[in-house]
Formats: sequence, C-alpha cells, structure tokens
Amino acid sequence: MEAGFSEMRNELHLRDALWRRIQLECQQLHTELLKIREYKDRQEIQMKHQSSCVQLTEQLENKSTELLLLAQNQECQQEELNKIRNHLYREEQSHCSEQERMKTEISDLTEELHQKEITIATIMEKASLLEKQLKMELEMKDKLLAKQQLLDFQYKVIKSENTHLKEMV
Repeated sequence: MEAGFSEMRNELHLRDALWRRIQLECQQLHTELLKIREYKDRQEIQMKHQSSCVQLTEQLENKSTELLLLAQNQECQQEELNKIRNHLYREEQSHCSEQERMKTEISDLTEELHQKEITIATIMEKASLLEKQLKMELEMKDKLLAKQQLLDFQYKVIKSENTHLKEMV
C-alpha cells in the first residue's frame, strides 16, 4: 500500500514537472511574440522612412529636369538619374520581399503558437482526468483499508472468544 502511495506521489511529481515545463515554454513563446511585435513596429517606421525617400526622389527628379535644360552635360546627369532610379527600385523590391518574409514568419509563428495552445489545453484536460482517476483510486483504497481494519478487528474478537472458550473447556 505504501508503494502505491509512493508511486502516485512520483506520478504527481512527474506531472508537476511537465506542467512547469509547459509554463516555461509558454513564457518563451510570449517573449518571442513580443520580439516579433517590436520587429514589426520597426518595419512600419522603415516604411514611413521609405515614403519620405520616395517624396525626396520625386523632388530630385524635378530639379534634375530643370538642370538638364540648363546644363551642357545632359547625358551624364541622365545616367546618374537612371542609377538612382535603379537603386530605388532594387531597394523597394528588397523591402517588399522582406515584408513578405516577415508576414510569412509571423503567420508561421502564430500557427505554431496556436498549436502549442491546443497542446497545452489537451495536456491540461488529460491532467484533470488523471487527477480524478487518482482521487477515485485513493477513495477505493481508503474503503478497502477501512474494510481490512474491520476484518482484523473481527478476527481479533473471534480469536479472543476462541481462546476464552478453550479455557472454559
């Protein structure tokens, strides 16, 4: 009987350790989510900066047109303008792909978090069921122990009566 209680205690300790591990993993996931949110906020700031860069580029193009009319080296300035446009185009493309990658990553992390929440809920449900089973088993063992004690008491009474009867005989 003592071994049974010890086994149940060990099982409870194991489940408690599992629960702590799950809580730690939830905290880690929460930390990762906060990092992702910070990164997303930085991306939004970069997007605003990109918008102001586009405005500056438009102003530069207007000034370039004026300079082309006045300057003698029209071809050199046009080549420079083309280089700037190509660079901006590459930057925009790079920025767009980075945004798409971030969206995918956030989606993947959200899905992973959702799966882990489902796993935690399942584990909690199983733990609750096991706890109910353990309580039922403890109640059964307590009843059996009480019955055993009653039988021991009855045995001692009968033994005492037998001894008394033997002495009388």
